[in-house]
Amino acid sequence: MSKSKPKSKPSTNSVRAKKQEKLSFLARMEYRKMIMYPLAVFVIALILLAVNFPTLGIDLRGGVVVTAYGVDANPDELGKYISDKIGVDVRVESFTGVKASGVRVYAPIGTDPLKIIDAMKDEYPNAEYTHSEVQPTFGEIAQQQGIRALVFAFLAMAVVVFLFFRNLVPSLTIIFSALSDMTIAVALMGIFGIELTTATIAALLMLIGYTVDSNILLTTKLLRRKEDSIDKAYLSAVSTGFTMSTTTLGALLILWIISTSQTIDNIAIVLIFGLLADFMNTWVLNAGVLKWYLTREAARGGKA
Repeated sequence: MSKSKPKSKPSTNSVRAKKQEKLSFLARMEYRKMIMYPLAVFVIALILLAVNFPTLGIDLRGGVVVTAYGVDANPDELGKYISDKIGVDVRVESFTGVKASGVRVYAPIGTDPLKIIDAMKDEYPNAEYTHSEVQPTFGEIAQQQGIRALVFAFLAMAVVVFLFFRNLVPSLTIIFSALSDMTIAVALMGIFGIELTTATIAALLMLIGYTVDSNILLTTKLLRRKEDSIDKAYLSAVSTGFTMSTTTLGALLILWIISTSQTIDNIAIVLIFGLLADFMNTWVLNAGVLKWYLTREAARGGKA
């Protein structure tokens, strides 16, 4: 009795070829357009930052935090209720933990936390309350340390890129792409009302590493290519890079969906903003500059 042969699975090469075919429209783009469009988005992001920079969180500007355990309420409605009661604008966030859940009330520096607690006790007398205060001096120190960390991380990345490629144009393009990713991410934070805190600064630091990876992959593939043409080398890089970035985006999206912590939510969404910007800055802007650079070098007698 003959056994039926199992159906053969698509080979890795055929899957890769289909992926490259879907992404081939990027390789066919004219390099001037590939450079102009991302630059226009970068300029728009700068304008948005100028008119709507993200609000600083309490850990950077100072303020009062009241935590109420066992309170299950709509944050917007509760925030309006407390603001009307004490005459000070407050912001409320709900949280859910393994052992406890409740809300946190954020108020400006100088607000009496006992007034917030008294207002909440009228509606939630059985809740457990704690409060803390961040002085403006400590907030200013946190701001300085966060800015210093971003600057040093960016400079260190730039030095490593220059030492690795030893080529001005590709290196500057990678550095600019990382800067554009961060700028766009911060601009989107302002649009969606995400505060700039120590947690989101940490996300921006992580973003430097995430976005530089894809740029180095593309630059290495094109400068040291084994393929016959720039377009073939580009398609080889973009098929790998898209897989890397989409898997990371998928993981971050799941983290954002299932997380019950506002801090983790903010870190995940900032990274998502940055990686989405990186799709454009790596595979359009950086690719366009590299196409222009390699075409110019070929015209001068270099490698075609």
